[in-house]
Formats: sequence, C-alpha cells, structure tokens
Amino acid sequence: MSIAWVFPGQGSQKTGMADPVLNLPGAEERFALASRLLGRDLLAICRGEPGSDDPEQHGPNDLNDTRNTQPALFVVESLIVDELRRQQREPALVAGHSLGELVALYAAEVVDAATGLELMLLRSELMAAAGGGAMTAVIGFDRDQLQELVAANDAVVIANDNSTAQVVLSGTPAAVRQVSEQLTCKRAIPLAVSGAFHSPFMAEAAEAFASHLESVAFEHAHFPVLSNTDPTPSCDAAVLKQRLRQQMTTGVRWRETMETMQVASIDTIVEIGPGNVLSGLAKRSMPGVTLSSLAGAADLGL
Repeated sequence: MSIAWVFPGQGSQKTGMADPVLNLPGAEERFALASRLLGRDLLAICRGEPGSDDPEQHGPNDLNDTRNTQPALFVVESLIVDELRRQQREPALVAGHSLGELVALYAAEVVDAATGLELMLLRSELMAAAGGGAMTAVIGFDRDQLQELVAANDAVVIANDNSTAQVVLSGTPAAVRQVSEQLTCKRAIPLAVSGAFHSPFMAEAAEAFASHLESVAFEHAHFPVLSNTDPTPSCDAAVLKQRLRQQMTTGVRWRETMETMQVASIDTIVEIGPGNVLSGLAKRSMPGVTLSSLAGAADLGL
C-alpha cells in the first residue's frame, strides 16, 4: 500500500470542526497558543459562539474570515498529524491545497508547529489585506476555449487547476465576470473571498511573506512534498522554501499533483481535516484509488 496524505485549504472549514479533535493530546495547548498569537479566542470562533460581529459580514469573530480560517484549519489538521505520528503512521508523500501546503510541510517535519502557525497567521493577514479581487469556480468546460479567453485578458488567471473538469479563476471582478460569461461551461460559481488569491494581484503580499521566510529555518523533509507551484516530489529544504515563496502569486496545480501521485503509484489517499473536497477530486480523477478522511479522534480509532 502506497499512501499520500493530503490537506485541504480554505473552503473546507465548518462550524464545529474543532470539537472532534479536542480530546487529542496537545489540543488545548495548541488552540491556546493560536488564540494568544491571534489575539482572539480561536476555539470559540471554530464553534461559532456569539461575537460582536454582524452575522452577515465577515469580521474578527467569523470563522469564514480569512484571518481566522487559515490558522483554524492549520490547528485542526496539525493535531490529526500529531496523532498519526503517535500511531507511527507515515505516508509515501504529502501535498496540501493552498494553505494546506503549510500543513504538509509541518507533517513532513520541515517546520515545527509554532513556526507553521506563525507563518499561517502572517499569510492570512497579508492575504486578507490584499482585497479588491474576485474568484469564480467553473465546472464542465472546454480547456482550449478557457485558455484562449484567459490568454486574451491580462486581468484574470487560472488560480486553482483542480481537475480536468474544475478550475478557479482569479483576478479583477470585471475580468473574472467577463471570462465566466464568455466561457461555455456547466456552472460558474462566484466564491465568497475578499481578494484575487493565487494571482499576480497578490504580489505585494507575496513579497512581504517571502521577506519574512528569509529568516525562517526549514529542515529537509522526512518524506517527499508536492508543492502547489511545482508538483514534483522534493525533500530539499531550500527547494521547498522557494516553492512556498511563489505560492501566493501562482496557481494551485492540483490536477498535476494528482497525476504525479498516479505516476508514484499512490493507491490510497488520506484527506486530513474537515470535509472531503480533495477526496471528491481524487474520486473523479484517479480511478481505483482508495479514499479515507480523517476529521477527528473518532476517525483515528480513539
């Protein structure tokens, strides 16, 4: 059996997602650390407990606010990784979708929990501040037509190439809307995000993040990591850091990530975290693969 651990990103969060991991060792301490760094109660946010925010708007106490979503997912997913380590389980390789790449680096012991959480907090703040853009998922399209439309419009890019049948466009609201309307597709779904993530419009945020990364120590990975910007296996610390530097402004190449897994003879994919978005993509793109989801202690036999 050849196993890949995969880590979902923004969009997989859901109210109550912390509760299934709270009886894992270290859960209370990690949520407390995240809350101190964040300056607000992350566990209460995960539970959807009443805050001072308008429920119709994203704000400091809203799980769907990027500044909360990213660290919350990191905490939940990293706690599950810790339990897998205690059970002496190990994958053949790891990959994470968008923010999930940072959890993949943690799983491969490239960074420790405190460093990963600090990087996630900085990443979320920078991305939340880089507003003004839009993103739309398109499903069931002709790839040649899509590439022609994107090539003709310098204000939109393919941010997430998730599969042969699903991509996410990112750019200015007008450009994303124009390409979505011109493209012949089954569905076009505007996403509830505050910026043009994974596009050149994140350049200023990416520069600030890359500058901070210079002072962060990366270790060589214990097993290969497939990065969003380059889904070829690598354990080299310098390579993995360089790929992470580029992640905010380049697309998530998940379709190619799944192809790489097939070439590597991965036969089992374990999605670590809430939801089953990545499992769904694999089910449609990797015939015969065995799928498993780990969202909490019960899934780990505890």
